[in-house]
Amino acid sequence: MALFFTYMVAGLAIAMPVGAITIEMTKQGLKNGFMHGWAVGLGGMTIDLVLIIALYLGVATLLSIPFIQIPMWVIGACFLLFIGYDSIKNADKDITLAGEKPNKSFFLSYRNGLFVAVSPGNLVFWISVFGAVLSDSYNITEPSKFLIIGAGILTGILLHDIVLLTILSATRQVMSANMIKWVSIIAGVLLIGFAGYFMYEFVLAIRGLIS
Repeated sequence: MALFFTYMVAGLAIAMPVGAITIEMTKQGLKNGFMHGWAVGLGGMTIDLVLIIALYLGVATLLSIPFIQIPMWVIGACFLLFIGYDSIKNADKDITLAGEKPNKSFFLSYRNGLFVAVSPGNLVFWISVFGAVLSDSYNITEPSKFLIIGAGILTGILLHDIVLLTILSATRQVMSANMIKWVSIIAGVLLIGFAGYFMYEFVLAIRGLIS
């Protein structure tokens, strides 16, 4: 239990910094309520779970190969650019105020979470920071230790998402449709900014490969 709670705190710390997932979760939480914001978080956690399983199987080391990493900067940039553009274009659409039933599909919010999470930053983080920890914790005679650490990290991320969305649900009670629209526009601009950063990293990676 001590091991589980230690890595639960680590998972909470991972989720605390504001990133693309948090921005998209905030936008969906304000526009469509708690469940849609949580759907984004679940999409992100799905990728995290896949990466933990990949690390467990020893497959994730392939992602550290430059020829695989470099195209992922472009893929991640395209996904974020698409979601950011859609966020700005449809900023005044699909807004449901507190007490109203959302019209947007739960699956679309989940899909956005998947798209945002499939980013080199997220993947490289898991490989470089937690890949070593998880790999070191793996013992062929005691695989349960590895699984406890992975479960602790995911629980911490889930706890962060629930706390954030609970706060957003309370905030949403006093927000007008116009205020939520501007939050969506700002979120879209920030996501496009992340896309630009990914393209910048792609150019740097290409230059490094050539030189």
